[in-house]
Amino acid sequence: MPITRIGIGMDASVTPLRHGGLSLVQTTDFFYPLVEDPYMQGKIACANVLSDLFAMGVTECDNMLMLLGVSTKMTEKERDVVVPLMMRGFKDCATEAGSTVTGGQTVMNPWLTIGGVATTVCQPNEFIVPDNAMVGDVLVLTKPLGTQVAVNAHQWLDIPERWNRIKLCVSEEDVRKAYLRAMDSMARLNRIAARLMHKYNAHGATDVTGFGLLGHAQNLAANQKNEVAFVIHNLPIIAKMAAVAKACGNMFQLGQGLSAETSGGLLIALPREQAAAYCKDIEKQEGYQAWIIGIVEKGSRTARIIDKPRIIEVPAKDKEGELW
Repeated sequence: MPITRIGIGMDASVTPLRHGGLSLVQTTDFFYPLVEDPYMQGKIACANVLSDLFAMGVTECDNMLMLLGVSTKMTEKERDVVVPLMMRGFKDCATEAGSTVTGGQTVMNPWLTIGGVATTVCQPNEFIVPDNAMVGDVLVLTKPLGTQVAVNAHQWLDIPERWNRIKLCVSEEDVRKAYLRAMDSMARLNRIAARLMHKYNAHGATDVTGFGLLGHAQNLAANQKNEVAFVIHNLPIIAKMAAVAKACGNMFQLGQGLSAETSGGLLIALPREQAAAYCKDIEKQEGYQAWIIGIVEKGSRTARIIDKPRIIEVPAKDKEGELW
């Protein structure tokens, strides 16, 4: 069996170790604050780091390091409140994933940043090389899109000239709810999604983050062994955010699949006959939906979204007192 080695380009690096049959799987990521709650920011940062392992079908993370940039622009009091909360969020999320944070690095600089490194040692059957999509497969997405739009719309509640552009299509309550949904989604681990990739014979996956759905779909398509192309027909989007994006002209390009996501879902190529069962199983285990959003056809390793994709509002209707 050929030894797998993956370098720059996909979600995590895979390095064969000197010791029989094991591989080192590693990834790193960090970013700037995008929510108001420091604890949730820490959780989201950690979930985002781990997501790159989960995209490879890796479900166990042996170790995490934390990378912290503490802003010199904060007062001492702000620092003493915000930084420990961010660190606790990161640590709690690592614990939830069955991992531990054993070290890292802290620097003082103008920006507040948080991120980390996730490392695991795997046997070959523990990861799924993201290069085996086949004609006839379908594409499944495990979290809704629209996190960037939701976070921005929430900030605009305090900026009248921005708010005036979108207030005709969305209420303050809608925006607050979308923000809470985005935060909940971003802090959620893709661990069960990764576990079920093995059960349902996934042919490869990637996580949807900064380059948007289409950007990551194109990257995954380019990495395939077979001559395939991805065609996306459906866009599950946090409720009301498609309308907000539209009201902003084409600032976000959400409908084109180019709006940046943070800690988004996994985009998975699954055998057609397994995909519906995968979606049903993840909803049963997690209580969150996944969607079949497209197909794999013969082509030249490209990805595209059809001209008028179907927008799926998530959730379809509000339930009193429930987020989703």
